[in-house]
Amino acid sequence: MRRLLVKNHMSLDGFFEGLNKEIDWFGFDQEQFDDSVALLNSVDTLLFGRTTYEMMKAYWTFAPPDPISDKMNSLPKIVFSSTLGSADWNNTRVVNGDIGEEALRLKQQAGGDMVVLGSGKLASLLLERGLVDECRVYLTPIVLGRGNPLFQQISERVNLKLVGTKSFQSGVVMLAYQAD
Repeated sequence: MRRLLVKNHMSLDGFFEGLNKEIDWFGFDQEQFDDSVALLNSVDTLLFGRTTYEMMKAYWTFAPPDPISDKMNSLPKIVFSSTLGSADWNNTRVVNGDIGEEALRLKQQAGGDMVVLGSGKLASLLLERGLVDECRVYLTPIVLGRGNPLFQQISERVNLKLVGTKSFQSGVVMLAYQAD
Protein backbone atom coordinates (compact mmCIF):
# COMPACT_ATOMS: atom_id res chain seq x y z
CA MET A 1 0.00 0.00 0.00
CA ARG A 2 1.25 3.47 -0.86
CA ARG A 3 2.03 5.84 1.98
CA LEU A 4 0.47 9.29 2.25
CA LEU A 5 2.76 11.97 3.65
CA VAL A 6 1.98 15.55 4.63
CA LYS A 7 4.60 18.31 4.65
CA ASN A 8 3.78 21.70 6.14
CA HIS A 9 5.58 24.62 7.69
CA MET A 10 4.21 26.00 10.94
CA SER A 11 4.98 29.04 13.07
CA LEU A 12 5.59 28.60 16.79
CA ASP A 13 2.04 29.81 17.41
CA GLY A 14 0.50 27.15 15.15
CA PHE A 15 -0.09 28.91 11.83
CA PHE A 16 0.85 27.55 8.40
CA GLU A 17 0.16 30.85 6.65
CA GLY A 18 -0.61 34.43 7.55
CA LEU A 19 -4.12 35.87 7.43
CA ASN A 20 -3.59 36.87 3.79
CA LYS A 21 -2.06 33.48 2.93
CA GLU A 22 1.47 34.87 3.10
CA ILE A 23 4.25 32.31 3.42
CA ASP A 24 7.27 34.59 3.13
CA TRP A 25 8.38 33.62 6.65
CA PHE A 26 9.39 30.00 5.88
CA GLY A 27 13.12 30.84 5.87
CA PHE A 28 14.20 28.45 3.13
CA ASP A 29 17.97 27.77 2.96
CA GLN A 30 20.23 25.29 1.12
CA GLU A 31 19.84 22.66 3.81
CA GLN A 32 16.04 22.83 3.57
CA PHE A 33 16.30 22.91 -0.23
CA ASP A 34 18.23 19.62 -0.10
CA ASP A 35 15.63 18.18 2.30
CA SER A 36 12.83 19.16 -0.10
CA VAL A 37 14.66 17.58 -3.04
CA ALA A 38 15.06 14.35 -1.05
CA LEU A 39 11.33 14.32 -0.23
CA LEU A 40 10.31 14.99 -3.84
CA ASN A 41 12.67 12.25 -5.02
CA SER A 42 10.96 9.80 -2.65
CA VAL A 43 7.38 10.35 -3.89
CA ASP A 44 5.61 9.86 -7.18
CA THR A 45 2.44 11.93 -6.69
CA LEU A 46 1.67 15.41 -5.31
CA LEU A 47 -1.71 16.16 -3.70
CA PHE A 48 -3.17 19.65 -3.34
CA GLY A 49 -6.30 21.49 -2.35
CA ARG A 50 -7.47 24.08 -4.90
CA THR A 51 -5.99 27.15 -3.22
CA THR A 52 -2.52 25.65 -2.82
CA TYR A 53 -2.68 24.19 -6.32
CA GLU A 54 -3.33 27.63 -7.81
CA MET A 55 -0.50 29.19 -5.79
CA MET A 56 1.95 26.38 -6.66
CA LYS A 57 1.03 26.41 -10.35
CA ALA A 58 1.49 30.18 -10.56
CA TYR A 59 4.97 29.91 -9.06
CA TRP A 60 6.44 26.62 -10.30
CA THR A 61 5.43 26.91 -13.95
CA PHE A 62 7.65 30.01 -14.21
CA ALA A 63 10.38 29.08 -11.69
CA PRO A 64 13.93 28.71 -13.00
CA PRO A 65 14.95 25.09 -13.63
CA ASP A 66 16.38 23.33 -10.59
CA PRO A 67 15.78 19.94 -8.93
CA ILE A 68 12.66 21.17 -7.11
CA SER A 69 10.99 22.95 -10.03
CA ASP A 70 11.78 19.98 -12.28
CA LYS A 71 9.95 17.64 -9.88
CA MET A 72 7.09 20.04 -9.20
CA ASN A 73 6.44 20.38 -12.92
CA SER A 74 6.92 16.72 -13.90
CA LEU A 75 5.37 14.69 -11.07
CA PRO A 76 1.71 13.68 -11.36
CA LYS A 77 -0.52 16.05 -9.40
CA ILE A 78 -4.01 15.57 -8.03
CA VAL A 79 -6.13 18.56 -7.00
CA PHE A 80 -9.07 18.00 -4.69
CA SER A 81 -11.66 20.68 -5.42
CA SER A 82 -15.41 21.06 -5.54
CA THR A 83 -15.14 24.24 -7.65
CA LEU A 84 -12.30 23.64 -10.11
CA GLY A 85 -13.49 22.05 -13.34
CA SER A 86 -10.14 21.36 -14.98
CA ALA A 87 -6.43 21.84 -14.40
CA ASP A 88 -3.93 23.50 -16.70
CA TRP A 89 -0.65 22.45 -15.08
CA ASN A 90 0.94 19.48 -16.82
CA ASN A 91 0.35 16.03 -15.31
CA THR A 92 -2.57 17.30 -13.19
CA ARG A 93 -6.05 15.95 -12.73
CA VAL A 94 -8.92 17.30 -10.65
CA VAL A 95 -10.96 15.18 -8.24
CA ASN A 96 -14.39 16.58 -7.38
CA GLY A 97 -15.72 13.59 -5.46
CA ASP A 98 -15.31 12.35 -1.91
CA ILE A 99 -11.77 13.22 -0.79
CA GLY A 100 -11.48 10.37 1.70
CA GLU A 101 -12.68 7.73 -0.75
CA GLU A 102 -10.32 8.96 -3.48
CA ALA A 103 -7.33 9.15 -1.10
CA LEU A 104 -8.01 5.60 0.09
CA ARG A 105 -8.30 4.42 -3.53
CA LEU A 106 -4.98 6.11 -4.37
CA LYS A 107 -3.29 4.51 -1.36
CA GLN A 108 -4.45 1.07 -2.53
CA GLN A 109 -3.01 1.53 -6.02
CA ALA A 110 0.46 0.37 -6.95
CA GLY A 111 3.06 3.11 -6.86
CA GLY A 112 5.30 5.16 -4.65
CA ASP A 113 4.52 7.47 -1.78
CA MET A 114 2.29 10.53 -2.19
CA VAL A 115 2.70 13.88 -0.44
CA VAL A 116 0.35 16.71 0.43
CA LEU A 117 2.24 20.01 0.26
CA GLY A 118 0.56 22.87 2.10
CA SER A 119 -3.18 22.49 1.65
CA GLY A 120 -4.04 22.80 5.35
CA LYS A 121 -7.73 21.92 5.00
CA LEU A 122 -6.97 18.87 2.86
CA ALA A 123 -4.20 17.73 5.21
CA SER A 124 -6.51 18.14 8.22
CA LEU A 125 -9.32 16.16 6.60
CA LEU A 126 -7.00 13.33 5.62
CA LEU A 127 -5.39 13.29 9.08
CA GLU A 128 -8.74 13.17 10.85
CA ARG A 129 -9.89 10.29 8.63
CA GLY A 130 -6.77 8.27 9.50
CA LEU A 131 -5.36 8.35 5.96
CA VAL A 132 -2.06 10.14 6.73
CA ASP A 133 0.87 7.81 7.31
CA GLU A 134 3.37 10.50 8.25
CA CYS A 135 2.97 14.18 9.02
CA ARG A 136 6.12 16.32 8.77
CA VAL A 137 5.81 19.68 10.46
CA TYR A 138 8.62 22.16 9.83
CA LEU A 139 8.48 24.31 12.95
CA THR A 140 9.79 27.76 12.07
CA PRO A 141 11.16 30.04 14.82
CA ILE A 142 8.66 32.86 14.33
CA VAL A 143 5.49 33.99 16.07
CA LEU A 144 3.00 35.37 13.57
CA GLY A 145 0.38 36.49 16.06
CA ARG A 146 -2.41 35.86 13.56
CA GLY A 147 -2.94 33.57 10.63
CA ASN A 148 -4.56 30.37 9.49
CA PRO A 149 -4.00 27.40 11.81
CA LEU A 150 -2.21 24.36 10.44
CA PHE A 151 -4.89 21.94 11.58
CA GLN A 152 -8.39 23.15 10.80
CA GLN A 153 -11.86 21.81 11.38
CA ILE A 154 -10.71 18.66 13.16
CA SER A 155 -13.57 17.54 15.37
CA GLU A 156 -12.00 14.45 16.94
CA ARG A 157 -8.71 14.08 18.78
CA VAL A 158 -5.88 12.64 16.69
CA ASN A 159 -3.09 11.13 18.77
CA LEU A 160 0.31 11.25 17.13
CA LYS A 161 3.64 9.60 17.88
CA LEU A 162 6.95 11.37 17.21
CA VAL A 163 8.99 9.17 14.85
CA GLY A 164 11.76 11.53 13.76
CA THR A 165 13.31 14.95 14.07
CA LYS A 166 15.78 17.00 12.09
CA SER A 167 17.29 20.35 13.04
CA PHE A 168 18.40 22.84 10.42
CA GLN A 169 21.04 25.57 10.77
CA SER A 170 18.28 28.15 10.22
CA GLY A 171 16.61 27.14 13.49
CA VAL A 172 13.79 25.27 11.73
CA VAL A 173 13.05 21.87 13.26
CA MET A 174 11.30 19.11 11.32
CA LEU A 175 9.05 16.96 13.48
CA ALA A 176 7.81 13.72 11.88
CA TYR A 177 4.70 12.12 13.35
CA GLN A 178 2.65 9.00 12.73
CA ALA A 179 -0.82 8.27 14.02
CA ASP A 180 -0.56 6.60 17.42
